[in-house]
Amino acid sequence: MAKWIAAVLMTIALNVHATEDLDKRAAALEEELRCLVCQNQTIADSHAGLAADLRREVREQLAQGKSEQEVLDFMVQRYGDFVLYRPPVKSTTWLLWFGPFLLLLAGALLLVSRLRAARSRDAGPQPSEEELQRARALLDNDKEQP
Repeated sequence: MAKWIAAVLMTIALNVHATEDLDKRAAALEEELRCLVCQNQTIADSHAGLAADLRREVREQLAQGKSEQEVLDFMVQRYGDFVLYRPPVKSTTWLLWFGPFLLLLAGALLLVSRLRAARSRDAGPQPSEEELQRARALLDNDKEQP
């Protein structure tokens, strides 16, 4: 009888450990997948119905013994690279990865060109040395007269 109880307890302990391992693996994958409804949230963070369905699908596939990469491959095959929260850098996602930097660079170049144009417009023509001497003489005359 004691052996039977020990066997049952061991089975329960192994199931609990397996469930905890499955939960950890599923949670890690859920952080890697984008909610297709919310778009800037992972399926772990989203409360959308589709996100709940995707979380269930991830857990089912892991419970079937599939690896994390197999689950990710399935999701990409079904929904495209957009489902990955961190899509790979390749020709179809190049603009997604480098677009913000290109826009920032374009904005900086536009700002510099506008500042240079404004500075050259405000500067105007510089007076010659003769004109400066005449202006000084006029100012000196004004100071001498009360």
